[in-house]
Amino acid sequence: MRRTVKQILGIILIASVGAVVRAANPTPILPAPLKAEAREGQFQLTAASRIRADGAFKNEAQLLASRLRAATGFALKLKADKSQIAGADIVLTTNGADAALGAEGYGLSVTTNGIVIRATTAAGIFYGAQSLLQLLPPEIFSAKPADGMAWTISCVEISDAPRFGWRGFMLDVSRHFFTKPEVEQVLDLMALYKLNTFHWHLVDDQGWRIQIKKYPQLTSVGAWRDNIGFGLASNSATAYDKNGRYGGFYTQRDIREVVAYAAARHITVVPEIEMPGHSSAALMAYPQFACANAKIALPEKGGVFNGVYCAGNDATFVFLDNILSEVASLFPGKYIHIGGDEVVKSNWMACAQCQARIKNEGLKNEKELQAYFTRRIEKIVNAHGKNLIGWSEIREGGLAPSAALMDWIGGGAESAASAHDVVMAPTKYCYFDHYQSTNHLAEPKAIGGFLPLERVYQFEPLPGKLAPEFQAHVLGGQANLWTEYIPNLRQVEYMMFPRLGALAEVDWSLPAARDWESFKVRAAQNEKRLDALGVNYRPLSKPE
Repeated sequence: MRRTVKQILGIILIASVGAVVRAANPTPILPAPLKAEAREGQFQLTAASRIRADGAFKNEAQLLASRLRAATGFALKLKADKSQIAGADIVLTTNGADAALGAEGYGLSVTTNGIVIRATTAAGIFYGAQSLLQLLPPEIFSAKPADGMAWTISCVEISDAPRFGWRGFMLDVSRHFFTKPEVEQVLDLMALYKLNTFHWHLVDDQGWRIQIKKYPQLTSVGAWRDNIGFGLASNSATAYDKNGRYGGFYTQRDIREVVAYAAARHITVVPEIEMPGHSSAALMAYPQFACANAKIALPEKGGVFNGVYCAGNDATFVFLDNILSEVASLFPGKYIHIGGDEVVKSNWMACAQCQARIKNEGLKNEKELQAYFTRRIEKIVNAHGKNLIGWSEIREGGLAPSAALMDWIGGGAESAASAHDVVMAPTKYCYFDHYQSTNHLAEPKAIGGFLPLERVYQFEPLPGKLAPEFQAHVLGGQANLWTEYIPNLRQVEYMMFPRLGALAEVDWSLPAARDWESFKVRAAQNEKRLDALGVNYRPLSKPE
């Protein structure tokens, strides 16, 4: 996810030219490309158009062809053979690609005679294809042929590459369950805006959502609750089993299919398995791994909401090792997220085993006990070939040696300055569960707060006080959507858009290349795309 100095200088040079060009000739593309130069004329897609691609880009060519066919009705011919590229209308190739744009960069040339997308990797080709789609009329995103359309594209030359390697979105499926097809719809929307990291919050107090074969009760017990909870109407969701229990989970086959679906769209899936806190669902299923004094129950059952693993019990770590072994086998990406936030330590204070652990390990307090817990889990995660990442609180008592930090309440700059990788996701700019208006009565119920579109656009992932030599440790930025009050996909979409477009531009485009007035114009154009896709969103015209 880091770039070489040469690549960075190349991108900055392109951007310095592109910022001026784009101000005069804005494209409708979101996020804004580094450099876009308008040319005279148009290219017209017709039923006779052909797509040619290098053999390595067959997947990207098929995805592009599928989208074009659905909306145009054209049976576009596709060849994935480098020897047959000459004479095609749309070409996807490494020929002439600019290596300075990096692994995710691309060049896009539209002339009256045809279209060429050049990149050194399949990811770059895919992102070039997303830009190409946004240059077409918004009806190109229709699921069925749009009659009477002239499928024209204004001629343009684009050179583009992302600023950050981690461009993320987190979806909480614990508080409310979303089906595999619904998760795949979210992935499709992420891909359109060139986001490349899906943080899948699979575990929390209210539900365990991933099948672990060694511990079947995690899903037979932990994936279900008696009612929808959170004061929501029971009919605001459909995630009920035949006995009326609320919840659900993903089988390991489901997980593999989602991971493969994401990978085809160049999205890495990062699973989150919460520990040591936020673990009531797991401890309802396996209470022997809680402190002896603990009272564990889900909120709607009236119990004490204090699901924390016992840090003094060695069996706890065997249990978690077995879980993480299965998790690691399902997710090919680098990271496993272990949460670590909001750990209620009162059980540990009253637990003889936890107090003995503090004494025997020479720890000062329960904060250091959490750091001990995290370091021990880090060794397990590393043994399974992964790196640990966690929320801000894993810094308490000392950050584990190779851990990465996801900063939601602070610590990002300090962690980067100590050579730890960091993903920035501060509440002020990145928490999409917050209201989009100060008039709460005009909005769907949310957890609180106020996060308007413009504030998201003002987000700067790189901490200003961070010395230049440590800035490469900031991997990028991420939006988080917690779902306590979001029980269905339509409401997920409403909370995502248009804010996700702003977050995507922050992660992709250099600060000098971003412009709020230009973004608003392109966001308005983007509403037409969302309409064609059937996506629910908050209109820009709606007052804040």
